Amino acid sequence: MIDTGDDRHVDDIGFGRAMRAIRIGSRLRQVDVARRAGISQCAVSDVERGFAEGFSLRTLRALAAALGAQAMLDLRWRGGEVDRLLDEGHAHIVSSSVALLERLGWETVTEVTYSRFGERGSYDILAIHRPTGAVVAVEVKTRIVSLEETLRRLDQKARLAPLVATERFGAKPRVVGRMLVLPEGGVSRRAIGRHEAVLRRALPVRGLEARSWLADPSAPASLLLLVRPAGKLPASARCRVSAPRLHAGAVPLVGGPAPRDRADSHRRHAPRGDTRRRDPG
Repeated sequence: MIDTGDDRHVDDIGFGRAMRAIRIGSRLRQVDVARRAGISQCAVSDVERGFAEGFSLRTLRALAAALGAQAMLDLRWRGGEVDRLLDEGHAHIVSSSVALLERLGWETVTEVTYSRFGERGSYDILAIHRPTGAVVAVEVKTRIVSLEETLRRLDQKARLAPLVATERFGAKPRVVGRMLVLPEGGVSRRAIGRHEAVLRRALPVRGLEARSWLADPSAPASLLLLVRPAGKLPASARCRVSAPRLHAGAVPLVGGPAPRDRADSHRRHAPRGDTRRRDPG
C-alpha cells in the first residue's frame, strides 16, 4: 500500500522483476511456480510483467511462498511520517521498560552503539544489576516484522554485551541475559502465537517468571516480556462515549442508562386520535 503521490505501476514492475529473477535463479518454470501457488500460469506471467495490482494480497503471498520468498505489505504515508509515529511508539515502550528495570534495581543506558569484530549496531537498552553482576541486552520492537532477523540481532547483542557493558559500566558482568520486549496487546499476542514454536525455544522465560528473573538475575536467561507503553494514545486513537440522554423525571441506574417508562413510551407512539388506555404489559 502506497500513498497517492507514488506511481503504483512502478512498484508492480519492480515486484514482477524480482519474482522473475528469483524464479529463474531457482531454475523453475512459470508453470512450476503456478502449480506450487495454486494459480494459473497466466497469472504468474501477468505478475512478472508488472500487472500485480489486479491480484489479492493472499495470491501474491502464495506466489512468493512458492519461490521461497516473502511478499511484505508496506504502508507509506506523507514521506517519513509513518517512521516518526513508529519511533514515537518505540520510545514509549523503551520508557516503560526502563522504568520497570530501574524499579527492580537495574542501572540502564539507552541507544548504546557498538562496533566489535565487524559487527555493528546499537542496544535499545543495556542494563546492569550490580548486586548480582548481571547484565541484560534488551531489544524493543513495536511489532515483529522478521523474527529471524530480530533473534539474530538479539543474539549478537547478547554475545557482545560483556565487552560493551565493561566499557559502559566499568564492571565485568558475571551473568548475561537477553530480552525481547513487545507492547502489550492482541497484535503482539497473535504474533507470538504464530511463531510460538521458534519463540518458545529462543525465549522461554516469560510473564511472571521473567519478572522474577529481573528481580533476582542469578543465572543466564532468555526472556520475552510484554509491557504497556508509557504515554497517552494519540488523539485520533481515542474515542468519546456520550452519556445517554434521560427524559424528565427518570432516575438513572448505577452503571447503566435509565430504563424508559414503558407506559410513557406507548403513549408517545400511539396513533393520533387513539385515546384508549393501553396496557404497558
